[in-house]
Amino acid sequence: MSAPAIPTELADLSAAWLGAVFGAGVESVTVLDSHSGTTGRARLGVAWAASAGQGLPASVFVKFAPFDAEQRGFVAANQMGVREARLYRDIAPLLPVRVPHPWYADFDAEGRYVMVLEDLVAAGCAFPSPRDARVGAWAEQIVEQLARLHARFHESARFGGDLAWLAERGTGAGDFGAGLVRLALERVGERLPAAFRRFASLYVERAPAIAARWNAGPATLVHGDPHLGNLFLDDERIGFLDWGVTAVAPGMRDVAYVLCNSVPTELRRANEREWIESYRGVLAAHGVTLAADAAWEQYRLFAIYSWLAATATVAMGGKWQPESLAFASTERATEALGDLACEELVRLRT
Repeated sequence: MSAPAIPTELADLSAAWLGAVFGAGVESVTVLDSHSGTTGRARLGVAWAASAGQGLPASVFVKFAPFDAEQRGFVAANQMGVREARLYRDIAPLLPVRVPHPWYADFDAEGRYVMVLEDLVAAGCAFPSPRDARVGAWAEQIVEQLARLHARFHESARFGGDLAWLAERGTGAGDFGAGLVRLALERVGERLPAAFRRFASLYVERAPAIAARWNAGPATLVHGDPHLGNLFLDDERIGFLDWGVTAVAPGMRDVAYVLCNSVPTELRRANEREWIESYRGVLAAHGVTLAADAAWEQYRLFAIYSWLAATATVAMGGKWQPESLAFASTERATEALGDLACEELVRLRT
């Protein structure tokens, strides 16, 4: 029996298609919500046929190609959708962190992809905000959960085997983001602090050398984009969404990413050393040793990556995230660069 066709339009998410996905009768499908960003998204209510059986969800969340042609081309070029579908299809059961349950995932050689996932809204899950008073407790848990993920895949031999497709992408590619940094300087540089403009110029000058250091050392499976907007709360347990830029890299990339561009600055300043010690402790409990001085230097180094990610987002002018969120992340990440003396790190070590 052939696999169901991969949908590319909202209209393709029909009762017949969903029935083929589940191998069960579907009487009707109702679009409860839909929107498009880096992927197309739709919440579907499902009326199952009487013969469908038990244990099937009353609603599902579907991710597939963006509705916008330009965004569709960007996602296809970067293989983000295919990588995420492949992760849900092949790796999700192995992840030691909470992720949406994948009912179905598929992709093809043409770059088309689809994921039918657990409807987190219907499951009663919530979504964290940097303004919430609990963000400190969340940050500690996020770091600990990331340590479990990173320990599970630390230096895995599978990166040379069935997970080689993950290892194809490290940290940085092409011009290592220098073009997007230049674009941010041109478009919004005057709206950001002088410290941003100074470091942006330094980054453009030394991007290849910085990226070479990002890709050095022991590596693991990283989420790649674990800011608060890509997380959810199942009761008080943190879960991880949007795995489209998962890669093989040093695990501290994820830790610095979330702490430096999602956590309010004063909270980060007060707790980051303790959180990094917690990260090291969880790694150690799972048999992975990371020395304290090495962890701190990695954290400083990947604070630059966190800044780059925020800067790239603000350069896109609201295409990836609302502009207000992108500016806030960029400002937090720029403050982290100053606190962690990242300019000195770059000038001394590259």
